[in-house]
Amino acid sequence: MISRRSGGLSIGVNLNPDAACNFDCVYCQVDRSMLPRVRRVDLDRLGEELSQMIAIAQSGTLFTDPAFADVPADLRPVRDIAFSGDGEPTACKHFRECVELVAKLKRDNGLDETKIVLITDACYLTRPDVVAGLAIMDDNNGKIWAKLDAGTEAYYQKVNRPNYPLEHVIDNIIAAARVRPVVIQSLFMRLDGRPPEGFELDAYVDRLNQIVQAGARIDYVQVYTVARRPAEDYVKPLTNGEVDRIAQLVREGTRLRAEAFYGSG
Repeated sequence: MISRRSGGLSIGVNLNPDAACNFDCVYCQVDRSMLPRVRRVDLDRLGEELSQMIAIAQSGTLFTDPAFADVPADLRPVRDIAFSGDGEPTACKHFRECVELVAKLKRDNGLDETKIVLITDACYLTRPDVVAGLAIMDDNNGKIWAKLDAGTEAYYQKVNRPNYPLEHVIDNIIAAARVRPVVIQSLFMRLDGRPPEGFELDAYVDRLNQIVQAGARIDYVQVYTVARRPAEDYVKPLTNGEVDRIAQLVREGTRLRAEAFYGSG
């Protein structure tokens, strides 16, 4: 797909064909109404399919498809290979092996500038197998995009509907970001017609400062909103101006770089 946040072509790797996730976000775009037909990752098949997709992208064949024909030349190189799919990638029992496979295919195809991106809710970042996978990512132009959608426990429970408390997420982000800089990805939305209240946004900024003050490094913050049909009908996107204001609040309150991504346009 052509990803706004990746700045070009991003090849997604779904490590959760079973749709396993420890969050049940109100804005999730995954349809969990049907039972999955596949429940485990087949490493051989993953390697074959990813090799084919890389070949299609590098040869230019992808851009003969009408859906991609109008993609500008500067957005056609493979910007990243992203672990992002129907659930939490680090819940996969073979996470480290999957990272090793992607790193090898990246090297074999001369994709030195292409990133390996982990899009994660951060709950499992301290598990030994995941830590080993992150170390492989570090050696292969890897980047963690860690989810942080709330500053208070109440709002976090309301939006993410998790099975871990917010402090666990914060602690895991800190542990990972003490080793390498991470990107924070934060989605804000209207709930029942109302945008996040001011005190919730202030608490969110406080959490960002808590992470930095603990010795962790944040590369930048992605502030975005709903762009596709969410799980719950009462979830709606913010306006572009509202997204911009949250991004500016982050810049002013933390001195971190913040980028805004809108629901449309």
